[in-house]
Amino acid sequence: MELSNKYKIALTVLVLFLIIQIDSKTQNQSFEPYKQEIPHTSLSFEMVTIPAGEFLMGTSADEFGHEADESPQRLVSIDAFWMGAHEVTWDLFELFLDKDYEKAVSTKAIAQQVDGLSRPSMPYLDMTFGMGKENKPALAMTQYGAIQFCKWLYLKTGIFYRLPTEAEWEYAARAGSQSAYFFGNDPEELTEYAVYESNSQEETKPVGSKKPNPWGLYDMLGNVMEWTYDHYAPYKESQRILKNPVERSQELYPQVLRGGHYESDASELRSGKRFASDPVWKQLDPQIPKSQWWFPEAPFVGMRVVRPLISPTEEEIHAYYNQEPIADY
Repeated sequence: MELSNKYKIALTVLVLFLIIQIDSKTQNQSFEPYKQEIPHTSLSFEMVTIPAGEFLMGTSADEFGHEADESPQRLVSIDAFWMGAHEVTWDLFELFLDKDYEKAVSTKAIAQQVDGLSRPSMPYLDMTFGMGKENKPALAMTQYGAIQFCKWLYLKTGIFYRLPTEAEWEYAARAGSQSAYFFGNDPEELTEYAVYESNSQEETKPVGSKKPNPWGLYDMLGNVMEWTYDHYAPYKESQRILKNPVERSQELYPQVLRGGHYESDASELRSGKRFASDPVWKQLDPQIPKSQWWFPEAPFVGMRVVRPLISPTEEEIHAYYNQEPIADY
C-alpha cells in the first residue's frame, strides 16, 4: 500500500533526525583521547584532545621576563585538534631513523611505501649526547627531519600527523590560562611541572616525569624545546580575530621552537616565550651542504605531534609532507 504524502514527509523528517543524531553522537565520541599504536610493533603513544577556542597570544609588557618579540598581543581563534601527551621519544623516533631496526622489531614486513621512505642519514655523533634513550625525548632533529617523521607516522598509521603551528602550541600550553605559566605566575612552582636548570642535573629526563598541564600535556615547559611549523617573524598588530594563523616562509632560518629545555631558566619557560632556530647549531657538521636531518650542537631540540580534528585533503597532505628541504650552505 502506497503511503500518503503526509506520511512520506513525516517519515523523511524522522529519518533525517535519526541520521543527525547518530552523526552527532559519532562525532562527539570520535573526539576523545586515544592511544595510537604503531602497527605490527609493541609501541604506541597517547594523544589528548585540545578543544577549539580563542585566546590572547603573546605576553604583556609587565609579564615577568617579557621580551619584545612576544608582542603586540593578538586575539587568536584555534580549531580543535589532538596533541601528543608527551614529546616524541627515542623509542619511536628510532623506528623512523633506522629501517633495519624497524624491520627487526616488526611482526610483519613493512609496507612498500614505508620501505621506500627517505630516512635520516645515520648520525656520526652520539645524538643522545650521553643522556640515554629509554623513554627519553628524541633530540637534535631539524624541522625537516621532524616533518618527515610525521610522514613516516602517516604511512604507518594512515592518520595525518604534523607539527603544531606556533599558535596551536601556545594555545595548548596555556590550557585556558593567561598567566606566565599555565599554573600561575610563581616560578617557584616550576619544579613540579618542568625539567629545567634547577632540577635537571644538565640532562633530559624521561617524558612524563613531571605533572601535566590541565589539558593532560606533559613537559610542555622544559625537558626539550619543541618544533613548530612556523617561520620566526615579528608579531603584527591586528584589529581582528586571527583564525588558525601560521607564518610560512621559503627561508631555512629562523624557524620557531617553543617550551624551553633542561638548561633553561625560569623566564625561558613562560608559555609565551619564543625561540628561533640558529645555523650555529650545525657548526660542527663537516658536510657541504650541511645535513638536512640533524643539528649536532642542539641537544635541547625535540618535537611533539598534533592531529587536526578535520583531516586535510590528500593533496594538502602530500604538499605538507613533500616539501623539498632548503639547502644549508
